Amino acid sequence: MRPDRCLLSFSLGALALVLFASPAKVFASDGVISAQPIEQYQSLRPGDKVGDLIWRGGLILEGPEVFGGVSGIDFLDDKRFVMVTDQGQFVSGVLKHRNNGRPKGLENVQLSPLQNSSGIPLPENYTRDAESIATIFRGGRPAAVRVSFENLTRVADFDLIDGRPVGAARKVTIPDWLSTLRTNESLESVCIAPAASPISGSTLLIPENVSNEQGDHSAWLLGRRDVGALSLSIASGFNPTDCAFLPDGDLLVLERGVSFLGFKMQVRRIRAENVAPGALMQGEVILSGFGGDIDNMEGLAVRIDKDGSTRIILVSDDNFNDWQRTLLLEFELPA
Repeated sequence: MRPDRCLLSFSLGALALVLFASPAKVFASDGVISAQPIEQYQSLRPGDKVGDLIWRGGLILEGPEVFGGVSGIDFLDDKRFVMVTDQGQFVSGVLKHRNNGRPKGLENVQLSPLQNSSGIPLPENYTRDAESIATIFRGGRPAAVRVSFENLTRVADFDLIDGRPVGAARKVTIPDWLSTLRTNESLESVCIAPAASPISGSTLLIPENVSNEQGDHSAWLLGRRDVGALSLSIASGFNPTDCAFLPDGDLLVLERGVSFLGFKMQVRRIRAENVAPGALMQGEVILSGFGGDIDNMEGLAVRIDKDGSTRIILVSDDNFNDWQRTLLLEFELPA
């Protein structure tokens, strides 16, 4: 969702222009995405503990005019990724690291338009607003990606060939209460439970700002066995913007808010047994951030590094605003 549509006033924008000012930019050329290292998070250096995680480093990403609005990310393996943008683009490539384990940059990047069910690039802005992405594995291999959209709220699958999304969208049936939503605060999060989860293979859908009768965030599970409504407890001042499962089945939820100082965010960890039809999902905050350390954080992914460690990746949506940035932040979950 573009929070500037409904949350950001002119004064906040002017303030954020000062707060989020970044070092000199290195512009990309020939479609290449340039990456400027981020060394500190909350004045900490890579390897230092922040919250319950370890800070590993980050990147400020810049590219051609069509690059931006990154709303979701997922990994196909330890390095190959696919992002979606709210202007209807897939961004696929490889996340490279330095010898010290810090993010270095993106390589082999390809931008390609999302297609509708007829194989035509999505035609109107309100149809292009992709917000989250999850990988579908078959036989242990990445076979497709599942994408959620807001405004024209829906879920669709796209095939993968050699790590790149291709072809026409295939509709995924979702409940009427979701599909009839027509706002930019609708279906913000999609994630698929891993083999170790009690709801293995099920898809979790979390809208950004849809409440149930109890005042909690409404959510829904799609699965062969585990189907039905559940909810996410309200975190005051935050709304959910993405989700991802850890290998052990625990759920991570990224939440974003706006304060007079700019953006704020937090990541909650919810135990696997609390993600089930009828459940109220609650959890503990394992990471938080605000001000110049972050931006409009919308995407969350988990990858397993080649050394076996669990890494948590966050990305931001710059809304194609000059005063915002596309950030990629990487943290490690201690064993």
